[in-house]
Amino acid sequence: MFLSVVVPVHRVQGYLRAALESVIDQSVRDWELIAVDTGPPDGGLGIAREFAVRDPRVRVLSPEAPGGSPGAGEAGGARDLGAARNAGAAEARGTYLLFLDGDDLLLPGALAEIAARVAADAPDVLRLGHERVDWWDGTRPGDTLPAARNQLFRRAFWTAHGLRFTEGPYDHVVPVHRAVLLASDAGTLAALDRVCVRHRLRRAGTFATTPGRAHFAVIDAYAHLIAETGGDPRVLAARTAHLRAVLDDPGRIAPGDRAAFFRAAGLPGRYAAHRTREAVRAGRTRARSALRAGKKTLRARVMRAVYHADLHRPLDPRLAVYGAYWNRGVACNPAAVYAKARELAPHIRGVWVVSSRHRDRMPPGVPYVIEGSRAYWRTMATATYLVNNSSFPGGFTKRPGQIYLQTHHGTPLKTMGLDQRPYPALTNGVSFERIVAHTDQWDFSLSANPHTTEIWDRTYPSSYEHLPFGYPRNDVLFTGTPERTAKIRAELGIAPGRTVLLYAPTHRDYRRGFVPRLDLERLARELGEQYVVLVRAHYFYGRSAGTAAGDRVVDVTGHPGVEELCLASDALITDYSSLMFDYACLDRPIITYAPDWAAYRAARGTYVDLLSGRPGDTPGAVATTEDELRELLRTGAWRSPEAAVLRAAFRSRFCPYDDGHAAERVVRRIFPVGPG
Repeated sequence: MFLSVVVPVHRVQGYLRAALESVIDQSVRDWELIAVDTGPPDGGLGIAREFAVRDPRVRVLSPEAPGGSPGAGEAGGARDLGAARNAGAAEARGTYLLFLDGDDLLLPGALAEIAARVAADAPDVLRLGHERVDWWDGTRPGDTLPAARNQLFRRAFWTAHGLRFTEGPYDHVVPVHRAVLLASDAGTLAALDRVCVRHRLRRAGTFATTPGRAHFAVIDAYAHLIAETGGDPRVLAARTAHLRAVLDDPGRIAPGDRAAFFRAAGLPGRYAAHRTREAVRAGRTRARSALRAGKKTLRARVMRAVYHADLHRPLDPRLAVYGAYWNRGVACNPAAVYAKARELAPHIRGVWVVSSRHRDRMPPGVPYVIEGSRAYWRTMATATYLVNNSSFPGGFTKRPGQIYLQTHHGTPLKTMGLDQRPYPALTNGVSFERIVAHTDQWDFSLSANPHTTEIWDRTYPSSYEHLPFGYPRNDVLFTGTPERTAKIRAELGIAPGRTVLLYAPTHRDYRRGFVPRLDLERLARELGEQYVVLVRAHYFYGRSAGTAAGDRVVDVTGHPGVEELCLASDALITDYSSLMFDYACLDRPIITYAPDWAAYRAARGTYVDLLSGRPGDTPGAVATTEDELRELLRTGAWRSPEAAVLRAAFRSRFCPYDDGHAAERVVRRIFPVGPG
């Protein structure tokens, strides 16, 4: 077994589910996860046990005496964590150990990168790139202080050197430092710059946000470490840096304890002098921040200057640049065009634009540039072909000879483009002048149906050419085989013979966060074992809907391809998502669940009246309450002959161009390809 992940379960019930999912969702499958109960129990333990039932690779360990005493408060809880980690390590069977907390996340694709680096270097300790995210979703690079979460340890190395977490707070100081020093001296220390672990900072309720004298324990931890390492100068330097960081953190040392901590730590000089130095340092920090801001502005200016110079370079007739969903990675219509271009026009080199936040989404081997980078601006200046379903960042200048295909990413149900002007409160200050300027850059606008062509022509007014070719992303809905569907279901853990309902609600402009107006667990329970509900939240809400209930309700928000989820399902339940127009290609039941239709129409405006019951407007059975939805499913009305008639009319209106060959039509129209 490659890896054992040890996670103490301590006051993390609001965070643990996502932490465990972040491990389970990794593409590398050769791991075990050991969740260690630290007591006193909370909802986190139940979550861990739920995952253990779902996946045999997850184990829940409940040591009889995990350290400290139940009910000892936050400091006592911190005392529990070291013993919990030790207990998990003792039970581990993997070649390597990774110690995560319940509020950490293992980022998508991280294990694949880690496994590749381990295979190449076989280190005893691998330092991992990490980051911190605060409760406002602000992201900061991980600090340089010792932590277990951003180190991978060879288990044989850990055991041979008798490494153990200590009791009490700052239990990680001794073993982490010792491991790094030992591996460094032996030449078996390696580093992986890729951000693999995200630590979610919490505003309250953690040891790190509870000021008090319990934090003086960091002084004793370093005293222990110095004794074990014989006063290694590297340890002395690390001690000074760590103790100063603790002293300056108001979440750890209360103002009234600062002088006492300073004296106990034996930091040089008097505390008053230290405060004076810190004030000076703070002033310098502000000055550096201003300088960095100036440098950032200067860098942007330099980039623009270099870009404008690159605009005088000749266009590369063999270069195409792709983007999707505001630089989120390879997806949607551009992804299907990219794949077909590689087949029909292999001489055209495709490069994707991706934001630094989403670079982990990029499949291995797919070329990409980071938005705003030097490589990005060079690519934008010299590529002949531009393909996007939203827009390219940074305000690029489209050159004569460049060909821009706007693929869009859905059939419009809600108002789009200039039609949004009557709804200023929900457009977040969007500049309609910029919308028009962007539209002027398009050479081609892809259309999925006549309805879409009509809407685009009015709401994005310019002189581009409409391509009534259908949506390339839907080709797979026509070419998918029963064998492929069975494979997708198996990968999702769905047993043969079960009825699969895909629940995919859309984003509400007037509501923050993913809050489904449907009790999914109750629905699954009442439908019985025969049914499985796949939950797909809108991409605005991240990679998890935060909803799962065993094997009956499965969160598939993070699944890379919604088209595969469509193939895997027997019916779609949605409200106002444009997915319904794509799903109609499959000629499978579509259930409209619209509990807030009036509010949605009033807030944003719509082009189609889904609840009218008119053929061509309503895709099938309709429910406006949970009781109505359950009744539709219970009685089978969702797949009645009446619903089938509505579906046929809807499909005729919105899927006339889709036939499995849209990507080929697009590629042959845009790129130079041979006959065929």
